[in-house]
Amino acid sequence: MSERLPEGWKWVRLGEVCEVSQYGLTATAIQNRGFPYIRISDIDDFGNINIAGIKFVDCDESTYNKYALKIGDILFARSGSIGRTFLYGGNPPNAIFASYLIRFRLKQDIIDPLWLFYYTHSDWYYKFIEEKKHTVSQPNINAREYKSLTIPLPPLEDQRRIIAKIQELMQEVERARTACEKQLEAVKALPSAYLREVFESEEAKKWERKKLGEVCVFEYGSGLPQRDRLGGSVPVFGSNGIVGYHNVAITKGPTIIIGRKGSIGQVNYSEIPCWPIDTTYYIDSSKTNSDLIWLYWLLKSLRLDLLNRATGVPGLNREDAYNQIVPLPPLPEQKRIASYLKEKMAYVEKLKVSIKKQLEAINALSQAILRKAFRGEL
Repeated sequence: MSERLPEGWKWVRLGEVCEVSQYGLTATAIQNRGFPYIRISDIDDFGNINIAGIKFVDCDESTYNKYALKIGDILFARSGSIGRTFLYGGNPPNAIFASYLIRFRLKQDIIDPLWLFYYTHSDWYYKFIEEKKHTVSQPNINAREYKSLTIPLPPLEDQRRIIAKIQELMQEVERARTACEKQLEAVKALPSAYLREVFESEEAKKWERKKLGEVCVFEYGSGLPQRDRLGGSVPVFGSNGIVGYHNVAITKGPTIIIGRKGSIGQVNYSEIPCWPIDTTYYIDSSKTNSDLIWLYWLLKSLRLDLLNRATGVPGLNREDAYNQIVPLPPLPEQKRIASYLKEKMAYVEKLKVSIKKQLEAINALSQAILRKAFRGEL
C-alpha cells in the first residue's frame, strides 16, 4: 500500500512487529481426550471459532509447551482457507494449534493484537492475500510471505482508541444485521402463511374432496439431455429446479414439475415449454380440468404430505400420491385463489429483494468502518 498516513503513523511489516512465527503441530485429532486442537476448519471467515466442533490431541508436556497458545496470539491459515485469522483470547483454555496454521506472537508494547486482527478483515488485507496466493497444486502462503504484510501503525494509545471505536460501530452494525436477518426470516415464512390462510380456512373445509389422481395425471420425466445441457432456450428441470437448458421440450407448458427422487415433493412451475428429467413427474395442463396455477399452489401446500408418502424405496410413488385427498373448489373459485396467491407471492418477492438490498448495505458498512479506521479517520 502507498496511501499517505496521518501524522505520527508509519508503515511496518508484520515481521517487524512480531516476536515469534511458528507452524502448528501435525497430529491426529481425537475426541474428548488431551488438549483442545484448533484447526483451520474450526475458524470461519470472520475469525470466529466453532467451540462445539473442537477436537483434541494427546501429546506430552514438551510438545504442549511448544504449541500452547497464549492470549493475544494470532493464527493465520497458510493453506486451504488461506488468509483466515483467529485471535486467541483464552477460549478454549489450554489450546494448541494444528499444522496449516501459523502462529504470530506480537510485540504488544508496539502493536495491539486487536489492531492486527481487525486489519486482517480489511480490503487491503484481502488484496494482499490475493496477490500472494500460489497457484500450484494447492494455494498457500508461508510465514515468510505473511511477514511481508504491510500494516499502517499509529502509536499504541491511538490504536486502542480506534479499536474501541471500531468495536462500538461494529456492535451497531451487528444489531442492524441481526434485525434485518430476522425481517428476512419473517418474510420467508409468509408464503407458508398465505397457503395456510387459503387451504386451511373455514371456507376450504366446505369444498368438495377428491383424490389427487382424479384431478391430474403425473407423467414421468425423461432422462437427461446429453447435448446442449447449458445451451438452448428450453429449461431442463430436475427435482429441485432448473439444472440447465436444451433445444428440445418434452412438454409444451405451462407445466408443473414435482420432485420424484432427490428433492422429493419439491414443486416447480414452468410457463414455457420445458424438459422435466427422470427424477421428476410433470403435470401437463391439457390433462387436468383444474386451474393449473391453483393446482401448483395446492401441491406446494401439500408438500409435507407428499414427503410422508415417500416410504420404502426412496422416491415419491405416483400411486401413493394419487391417493392423497385434496380439496377441489369450483373452477371460478380456483381462479380467484390463484390470482390472490400470485399477487401475495409477488409481494413477498419484492419484500425479499428490498430486505436483501438492506442487508448488502449493512454488510458493506463493516468494510467502510475498517477503511476509515486504517486511514486514521475514526
